[in-house]
Amino acid sequence: MPQPDFDEIIDRVGTRCSKWDDMQTYYGVSPDEGISMWVADMDFRPPTVVQQAVEATAAHGIYGYPGRNQPYLDAIRWWMAERHGWQVQPDWVLTAAGLVNGTALAVDAFTRPGDRVILMTPVYHAFARVIRANGREVAEFPLRQDDAGLYQMDWDSWAGLLTGQERMLILCSPHNPGGRVWSGDELRQVADFCRKHDLILISDEIHADLVMPGAPRHTVTALAAPQIADRLITLTAATKTFNIAGAHIGNAVIADPALRATYQGRQAALGLSPGLFGMDMVAAAYSPQGAAWVDALVGYLDGNRQLFDAGVNAIPGLRSMPLQATYLAWVDFADTGMSREEFTARVQDQAGIAANHGTTFGAGGEHFLRFNLATPRIRVAEAVRRLQTAFADLQ
Repeated sequence: MPQPDFDEIIDRVGTRCSKWDDMQTYYGVSPDEGISMWVADMDFRPPTVVQQAVEATAAHGIYGYPGRNQPYLDAIRWWMAERHGWQVQPDWVLTAAGLVNGTALAVDAFTRPGDRVILMTPVYHAFARVIRANGREVAEFPLRQDDAGLYQMDWDSWAGLLTGQERMLILCSPHNPGGRVWSGDELRQVADFCRKHDLILISDEIHADLVMPGAPRHTVTALAAPQIADRLITLTAATKTFNIAGAHIGNAVIADPALRATYQGRQAALGLSPGLFGMDMVAAAYSPQGAAWVDALVGYLDGNRQLFDAGVNAIPGLRSMPLQATYLAWVDFADTGMSREEFTARVQDQAGIAANHGTTFGAGGEHFLRFNLATPRIRVAEAVRRLQTAFADLQ
């Protein structure tokens, strides 16, 4: 298999690409001169085997309703067993239109208007969006940072935040935006907390395949805490791993029959079903060829991480959180002494970089920006150079 060329510059401007075509609207950064480092997709082509699958489906020329796709289910089961040691049964897999949809469906199925849903903040912003859109209340349980700068669960503080109205906890594992890989012990603590307080646990594991070399291995929550199977929904997807987010396909993996029936009932009530191309792309991606591509990808992302962290951490007042997983750097500007408006303006207006604002991730994100490193290395190097120039007065 030929080595993927992650250094290839692919012009995405004008291709209905949110990451590049919407950066001017949201951040005032022109796609002509700016660097887009916000939306969490990659500027890389997926593995050749995925492109070949799309072309084969298109060549057939008939795009009717897809049935239960056995190659798709077989590929999911193979991948989870091969890459994560998790034996998934076919009837556990319920397909959603992406994991934001899968999360929203779980909120709709297992909570009621006015219920509180716990988020460990700062955390992926779409969670809060779908909770509020469903008429539920977001319960922000802030993470704390240890001496190494890593996020830790703060059980002592969180106990006092409970009101008795909580019905669900959404866990981001690995964590976005902090890039934290939770240990098996930490996952068991989450499971015990959910059982003690009668909470449904949603474990979003979309970044599970993107763990940096030398970092702790990702542990599937279902394996770390099998005692919580009767209240656990695990969300998985190939979309983040293989840069096929436009396929809008993901899975809710639910071992418990009663829990699964409730979730499936809401899917049926809303008339949801997967699309043809997405299933074919995933079936191709979850393969030995796809695995080799992911291994090469993670090595490349690790090089980008090292380059970015070295350059950013050399700027006084800036600190990039140690990245164990994902390709999303979480940079703390608190020690610059600048207001959020000032450091954000320097990044956008002076450096010409579109990065996610930390406030969108909830409590604890006020002094942060999130930078997407899944782009050719020459762009990462240029982003570092621009940031060093924009904050040159601190050096």
